[in-house]
Amino acid sequence: MSNSSGFPYEMAFSRNLGWVTETEQSALKASRIAIAGMGGVGGLHLLTLTRLGIGQFHVADLDVFEWVNFNRQAGATRSTLGRPKVEVMAQQALDINPELQIRLFTAGVQPGNLDEFLNGVDIYVDGLDFFAFDIREQMFAACRAKGIPAITAAPLGMGASLLVFLPDRMSFPDYFQWQGCSELEKAIRFLVGLGPALLHRTYLADASRVNLGARKGPSTAMACQLCAGVAGTEVLKLLLRRGSVRAAPHGYHFDAYRHRLSHTWRPGGNRNPLNRLAIAIAKRRLGLT
Repeated sequence: MSNSSGFPYEMAFSRNLGWVTETEQSALKASRIAIAGMGGVGGLHLLTLTRLGIGQFHVADLDVFEWVNFNRQAGATRSTLGRPKVEVMAQQALDINPELQIRLFTAGVQPGNLDEFLNGVDIYVDGLDFFAFDIREQMFAACRAKGIPAITAAPLGMGASLLVFLPDRMSFPDYFQWQGCSELEKAIRFLVGLGPALLHRTYLADASRVNLGARKGPSTAMACQLCAGVAGTEVLKLLLRRGSVRAAPHGYHFDAYRHRLSHTWRPGGNRNPLNRLAIAIAKRRLGLT
């Protein structure tokens, strides 16, 4: 899906210059990013990276916009109710840059199309639903096999956590340790692994709104916006090969509500004693022990 209308790319993204050079902006234009999921974080990833001047995308989602998406998802409006998220967000991106080369995977990502979805991709940015455990693990494995850096930024409370998985560093399954776990156990381990500093745990106003077994939990627009910012910055650094990128088991968590930033280092991932303790605490608070 593409559109061309004599778009003045250099002028439209000229205010990026200074933070990037003209040569670097050209490199961003030539890059291809894959984003699975066009909801809370995924849709904002697409718009943020489009405004950065990225010129090519593979985007996937099989869902449509609903009322429950209104609190955080960039594409959720009255006029888009019932419309496919991937088509709405692609149109928004094309309204920013009509020369985008953007390929839509309207059936979402699944084992049968992972190879095609990642073909020619420079970086994968995770926007899948929190509970999409099986396909997420398969996606990160496919990225590792293809030598593609994979980024996940998680909206936690009113903050964002960041993990980067590089092909030659710690793998997704080694970090999260999901082997043999139930769906509920995976949810707890994913939550702790994403934000082991647990900066968001102190200000939850109504714990009854968290039900991992029913796949439900609260969210905020602020957290999604922060995720797009931190993930977009890591994409820039990886593509332009400048600035430090700390891969898992390193991670970051910034919480705007508490004005706190935490850099975590968890050798062994969820096998680390600190993470094992956090998992036990999470289970107790959720009434699972």
